[in-house]
Amino acid sequence: MTNVALFVGLDYSESGVQVCLLDRQGRQVANRLCPNDWRAIAGFAAQHGTVVQAAIESCSGAANLAEELATRAGWSIHLAHPGYVERMKQSPDKTDYQDARLLADLVRVGYLPRVWLAPAVVRDLRQLVRYRQQLAEQRRATKLRVRALLREHRCQAPAQLNPWTKGWLRWVQQAAEVGEQSRWVLNKHLAELVRLTGELGEVEQRLTEATANDALVKRLRELPGVGPVTAWVIRAEVGRFDRFTSGKQLARFSGVSPRNASSGNRQADAGLIKASSPLLRAVIIETAHRLPRQEIRWAKFRARLQAAGKKGSVIAGAIGNRWVRWLYHQMKEVAA
Repeated sequence: MTNVALFVGLDYSESGVQVCLLDRQGRQVANRLCPNDWRAIAGFAAQHGTVVQAAIESCSGAANLAEELATRAGWSIHLAHPGYVERMKQSPDKTDYQDARLLADLVRVGYLPRVWLAPAVVRDLRQLVRYRQQLAEQRRATKLRVRALLREHRCQAPAQLNPWTKGWLRWVQQAAEVGEQSRWVLNKHLAELVRLTGELGEVEQRLTEATANDALVKRLRELPGVGPVTAWVIRAEVGRFDRFTSGKQLARFSGVSPRNASSGNRQADAGLIKASSPLLRAVIIETAHRLPRQEIRWAKFRARLQAAGKKGSVIAGAIGNRWVRWLYHQMKEVAA
């Protein structure tokens, strides 16, 4: 049985992994639940034949298992896009047994919708970048609570003080007239704001150190309109540019391509495509707002769209789309 060529489908869960083995003709050799350990999975497959290719749906923890099977067991294994796999099912039912078999069959016939298996260093950087974003969102929410509390008490700062400057914060702490209990809540929010700002500085320092020798981040920082946060996010979410075949493909991955909604003689679009990293799309759109202030070509492009009556959000999306396509050609040769 060891000469049997096997195609393996893995339905991942934290408690165990459903492993389905198919031969070249699509006949099921075995399908059972194994412990969530690469040794147990590789050992089970080795009892029935030689693994040709394997597939596992992309989810939390799946990438680590896939990398272990690739590096330690020597498997050729691919991550599958869970959304596309779901649409390719021929049954409304869902069981681990059926999901594992579907994955094995898709990789056998070459129809598996693949997702890039990022190396461990990129996955680790993503954790740091996304943690920074969580802190930034918490700080934004805390600021909104402070402003809401001040509005509730109709507190107006002196006109010469801009919000969130040192002078404005001093006014909030010392002169804003709020009730006793509201003052206690306000002080709690201000203390939380100080804590979050400190943690943001700490994680940004760690990101600076982690990417100090990264050639891709260094090249991104040299581009007009690209700051450290933008460079960190692009490095973490894109990983490497040469895994894409074109700038258009990268733009779609980044979520800044228009979604086609044409039918018959009707030609239209329906805004930007939805399937992308929200964080990556956000930093690209923010960059698109900065670019017209940095380079004359983007200023001219924005002016042309404004003259055509386009809205600001549409203009930012168009600039982001073109910039990402241009960025692909600038970065695809950079070692990552």
